[in-house]
Amino acid sequence: MNKTAPKIAFIGAGNMSSAVIGGMLKGHFSAEQIIACAPSDKNLKPLSEQFGVHTDHDNARACAAADVVVLGVKPQMLKQVAGDIKAHLAHKPLIISLAAGIPLASLSEWLGEDLAIVRSMPNTPSLVGVGAAGLYANDNCSAEQRDIAESIQASVGIVKWLEEEALIDSIIAVSGSGPAYFFLAMEAMINEGVQQGLDRDSATELTIQTVLGAATLAQNSNVDVLELRRRVTSPGGTTAQAIAHFEEHGLRELFSGAMQACSNRAREMAKELG
Repeated sequence: MNKTAPKIAFIGAGNMSSAVIGGMLKGHFSAEQIIACAPSDKNLKPLSEQFGVHTDHDNARACAAADVVVLGVKPQMLKQVAGDIKAHLAHKPLIISLAAGIPLASLSEWLGEDLAIVRSMPNTPSLVGVGAAGLYANDNCSAEQRDIAESIQASVGIVKWLEEEALIDSIIAVSGSGPAYFFLAMEAMINEGVQQGLDRDSATELTIQTVLGAATLAQNSNVDVLELRRRVTSPGGTTAQAIAHFEEHGLRELFSGAMQACSNRAREMAKELG
């Protein structure tokens, strides 16, 4: 492996791969290190024009020349893609899988038992550089390879290493699927704002800014979110009434059940697809 400038092949050039490539180029990676692969030019052409990275339609050729192979295809496609590239991994590049629900055991079976493989679970805010990802490496990964995997994912957000692969399912429930929970809450807030008389543009702008402000305050505060909630909830006030309604109708239990359903589905996918 080239320690100073590893060659990195992205198999799949969708939104997540594009986000990671964009973040890498804002950091210490160069376009010369990166090649993106996809069956058509639909996604490749914008990557080439925007970032200046190499592109190819031939996954096998790209993998054969890579020090790091990032698997950015949909979980349902991964087994077939793995079969296509397996014979071109004899030089043992680092494999980074972005696919939800595909365990290391399956990846090793499909690609090679002796390969260094990292499972990464990023999320869609990576598209704007504020992502969150959990990483888990198999025993074949060296310290250097772990550092490379971390630096790639850290280019678009924060990274947390996991001590157990099963915790990937928890990462999916918290941060992988988490943005959708807040989008749903935002949708409900916007609609209710309109019901109460606000125009939709104003309700949307105020809701988004409120969510952004709450997250930014939590990120920059030296107290936890429980205390932040207390500070905005005056006894007998308007916020207290809203919080009481949430508690009375089981918001905590609703979140818990939804997140359990999410992680359960991740385990089901491992059985179905792996």
